[in-house]
This record gives sequence, C-alpha cells and structure tokens, in this order.
Amino acid sequence: MTTPVLPPLLLLDRLLQDWLLEDIGRGDRTTQGLFTTTIPQGKAQWIVKEAGIVAGLPIAARVFQLLNAAVQFEALVPEGQWCDRGTMIAQIEGSLDALLTGERVALNLAMRLSGIASLTHQYVAQILDLPTQLVDTRKTTPGLRILEKYATQVGGAVNHRVGLDDGVMIKDNHIAAAGGIGQAIAQIRSRIPYPLTIEVETESLDQVKEALQHKADIIMLDNMPIDRMKQAVQLIRAANDRIKIEASGNITLETIRPVAETGVDYISSSAPITRSTWLDLSMKIL
Repeated sequence: MTTPVLPPLLLLDRLLQDWLLEDIGRGDRTTQGLFTTTIPQGKAQWIVKEAGIVAGLPIAARVFQLLNAAVQFEALVPEGQWCDRGTMIAQIEGSLDALLTGERVALNLAMRLSGIASLTHQYVAQILDLPTQLVDTRKTTPGLRILEKYATQVGGAVNHRVGLDDGVMIKDNHIAAAGGIGQAIAQIRSRIPYPLTIEVETESLDQVKEALQHKADIIMLDNMPIDRMKQAVQLIRAANDRIKIEASGNITLETIRPVAETGVDYISSSAPITRSTWLDLSMKIL
C-alpha cells in the first residue's frame, strides 16, 4: 500500500479559501449575530454516524486554522482507520466563531473523502492477496480531483495520472484521429519529453500486437472478456515481461478479482470515486 500524500499547503490553502468564500459569502449572518464583541472559546467533537474508513481529517483541520490559526484540531484516529458507528474521531478547541463558520466546509470535505476511501477499501480488499494493484482514473469532480485522488490512496489504491501532463495515454479516439496505433505512437514519441511513458488502450488481440510492435511502455486491456484478457496477458509477457499491463472497463466488486487473476499489473476503475456515497459524520459543540 502506498503512503497517502497530502497536496502542498500552497495548493490546498488556495482551494480551501475558495470553498470557504463560497459558503461564507458576505458573512456568516448567524454566527456574527451571536457574537458582537467578545467571542468565547469552545470545544467540539467529531463523531462517526456510520461505520467506514475515515479520511480528510488533516484537511478539515486546515479549514478551521485558515479561519483562526489558534484553533487546535486533534485527530483521534489515523487516516485510513476503519471506525465503527459512534466513534469519536476528532476534538477541536478554539474560538467559537471559527468552529461554527468552518463546520460545514470541513465536514463536507471529510464526509466526501471518507466515502471514497471506504469504497476504495472494499475494492482493494477483494485483491489484497494478489500482486495486482487498484488505480484510480481522471473521472473526478472538477475542483476536487487532487483531494479525491488523495482519498483513494487512503483507501489503499494507487494514483493513476493526475492530469494530462503526467503521462501519455493513447485512447480509442486518439487512435482514430491518428489513423492507427503505430501512427499515434510514432507521432507522440517524437514530441514528448524524457522520461514520460506511453500507454496504449487496446480492445483486441490485434491491437495488442500492434502496441507491442511499436514498443508501448504500458498496454491497457479495455473491456476485454476474461478469456481474451488472459490471452493478451500471455502474449505480452512472452514478448516483453517489462511491459506493464493494465485492465479497465466496468470493474465492479464482483468482477475485480477475476480480472486480477488474469495476471495484470493494474486495474483502473472510476467506481471508488464515481459510485461512492458520503460517510456520515457530525460535529457537536460541547
């Protein structure tokens, strides 16, 4: 399992500030109406309302600290911890206006990321004893990609490319636009910087052979039946055992293990992000 890595504060703070401004607008009318001169200090607890994997606590802490640097946010469980319903996962202490104003943004992010981590964990559990690794995709919520991909790491997956500049992936539309796999690889290879790799999406054994002929670094087997996938894996391993093999297409909790048992190195799926539901968390002022 890879160690989840938070985005740098330079990037994270910019995102969080935008989301806080979206929620606060011209001011938190309720909280500002409660406190006019002296703002009291307070304490709060975060409670898990349904069982699951917790993710996003360091991000939630940063939300409160952007509102008031003196806020103390203590995570009581590590990122990626499975928690039963009713578990207290964090304690917060600080200015009550910061706690109340930051509550919704912090909870929304943690609930979204915990839901992703929880479903990712279920997928990873199906193949934990096999060498195949689960990777995520670029099917993410605009503006949330860096955090949603962080959540899949917390759940046990490996990040695929974060953006189009991370690597070359020649998909079916690129192949159609170029006139074939060979033409696409040749044109792109002559223009990309070292050490970017070239991945090619294939749907048939003939396309696999063409990708091998033109020395693709990674070959994706897209929406192939299990029997054809096994043939493709054998074909690639016989030709060059250093080429990485990725399987993709309609991966579910029921199909992920049979796909992994074909011998592929990676299985990519958008499901942990696109099919996850939020994990219910709540904050209670003491």
